[in-house]
Amino acid sequence: MAIDQNAIKEHIRGILVALGDDPDREGIKDTPDRVARMYAEVFEGMNYTNDEIADMFSKNFEVPEGSEQDMVVVKDIEVFSYCEHHLALMYDMKVTVAYIPKGKVIGLSKIARIADMVAKRLQLQERIGTDIAEIISKATGSSDVAVYIEGNHSCMTARGIKKPSAKTVTTTFRGRFETEIELQNKLLFLIK
Repeated sequence: MAIDQNAIKEHIRGILVALGDDPDREGIKDTPDRVARMYAEVFEGMNYTNDEIADMFSKNFEVPEGSEQDMVVVKDIEVFSYCEHHLALMYDMKVTVAYIPKGKVIGLSKIARIADMVAKRLQLQERIGTDIAEIISKATGSSDVAVYIEGNHSCMTARGIKKPSAKTVTTTFRGRFETEIELQNKLLFLIK
């Protein structure tokens, strides 16, 4: 699905009118175009399914035998997203991804690229974790995947309840991370 920038421009212009402003005034006459280009960038992930993202970032490398118990962890991947309920920014988000290789690993930058692409959708923080876990599993062939996310939501901090210190933490555990408490604790210790 391609993002329709012309439709975005038209609707942003309508929003400016609905807000009581003049969309042709000097300060905002280019705003519809700027917003359309920004949306194409920040919502790029909406152009791809989880399977397509897994295919994009699935180049992998074999690992030595006997490393089946090793854990790969990439922490503090900074991403931002937009809440699907209010189109409000989810910011200061840090994603940690862990998996236990099953004979192969993907490049570390691929893990960050997967997290970034998943966040570039209208999202819920809970779904970001689920989508990342699904894609990492497909890209690595491992069913033992964990995703930990901590972030701020402007729908909580800047409007509504207005609690600027409130952080949301979500965890997604699959495979052994779901069933082995010791493995969960090891990961959570590494994160903190």
